[in-house]
Amino acid sequence: MNWEQLLSLRRQGDKGKRLRVEQDDTRLGFEVDYDRIIFSSAFRSLQDKTQVIPLSKTDFVHTRLTHSLEVSVVGRSLGRLVGKKIIEKYPHLKEVHGYHMNDFGAIVAAASLAHDIGNPPFGHSGEKAIGEYFSIGKGQQYKDQLTPKEWQDLIDFEGNANGFSVLTAGRPGIEGGLRISYATLGAFMKYPKESLPKKPTAAIADKKYGFFQTDKAFFQDVATDMGLIPNKSGDNIGFERHPLAYLVEAADDICYTIIDFEDGINLGLVSEDFALEYLIKLVKDSIDTSKYKTLETKEDRISYLRALAIGSLINDAVKVFIENEALILDGKFPYAIMDKSKYKAQMDDIIKISVKNIYQSREVIEKEIVGYQIIQTLLDKFITAFNNKFNGEASNYDALIMKMLPEKHHLEKENLYGRLLHICHYVSLLTDGNALELFETINGRKKA
Repeated sequence: MNWEQLLSLRRQGDKGKRLRVEQDDTRLGFEVDYDRIIFSSAFRSLQDKTQVIPLSKTDFVHTRLTHSLEVSVVGRSLGRLVGKKIIEKYPHLKEVHGYHMNDFGAIVAAASLAHDIGNPPFGHSGEKAIGEYFSIGKGQQYKDQLTPKEWQDLIDFEGNANGFSVLTAGRPGIEGGLRISYATLGAFMKYPKESLPKKPTAAIADKKYGFFQTDKAFFQDVATDMGLIPNKSGDNIGFERHPLAYLVEAADDICYTIIDFEDGINLGLVSEDFALEYLIKLVKDSIDTSKYKTLETKEDRISYLRALAIGSLINDAVKVFIENEALILDGKFPYAIMDKSKYKAQMDDIIKISVKNIYQSREVIEKEIVGYQIIQTLLDKFITAFNNKFNGEASNYDALIMKMLPEKHHLEKENLYGRLLHICHYVSLLTDGNALELFETINGRKKA
């Protein structure tokens, strides 16, 4: 892989190549990506989607939106720091093609901003609830009518693949979705493969999948245009990662490790003593003890340690990336960046205590149980109505359910897979609150 090709400004529908030297720096294409994402309705819905605590009314707990904004800030720093090193190593990127270190930051920031845009309501349990509707729920009835890969898309419903669809899928009059640059799409694509074969290797890029069967052709177009390295054979589609996808993943890893931990501390799920014990290992080289002693509240002390910890992890992630840049370009780095961090043991310790005290807390479990019931009920009602309408068998109840489906989702889908995926996509874009309200309406519980 080479950086000039990887930093493609091309957008879906373009007939020719967009050159960096011809870009208007006051409205740079990679920055346009960020703007288009942040103004999208799918991004706005993240303000009421779970990061850690579902349906939380606590003002300081992060939602998917605040998490995504923070990941984009960390991603921008990672991208700029790496970009500075890359431009120094390959000066022709600037001298001939016009790239700047900030371009790397803009690409990683935009991809990081969108990294959770396809995640369903109620956190990762939302993905599992959709998958289990098909694998062990009422959706089992459709298995024999789908191809193995179509079926795998549904039983392993994946927020990353759904996110690619959010960013790229069009509808009448709006072709190409948000029309994001190929470079940003490449950085977004953490798992550049289809749903089967499942985990064919231990490489980090094979951990999950990155696109649905409906998006296969365009995914291949993006990957091929940027020169990503194919790594699958026969009818199976898969590529080595775009190098900047490693930085998007690192930004996410840094934020959820440190900031979810901070949320747990502020909620009282993790004691401040634990916080000091775990965070101090990350900041011992940079902490100003005299300043730390002046901080009087727990929130201020934890906030100070959090900022220092993120700084330490950013600098180490950049070091790991640059040291392995040649291997990454050759498609021979099968690890997450933070798995090779000198702080990996400390991050693992923090995640372990977060799993025990936060992710498996009673409040989280109770609300995830509610989320399961909500999502599976909505899937069943809308899939049944959507299919019955297509088959000319809609009851009056089905017609009423269809009236609850927003106008932009009333699309004709000729095959069963397309209809099932379309309803999954609709449900996935609901906020936690919207999903709960719909559920209560359908079950006759909503107060008049």
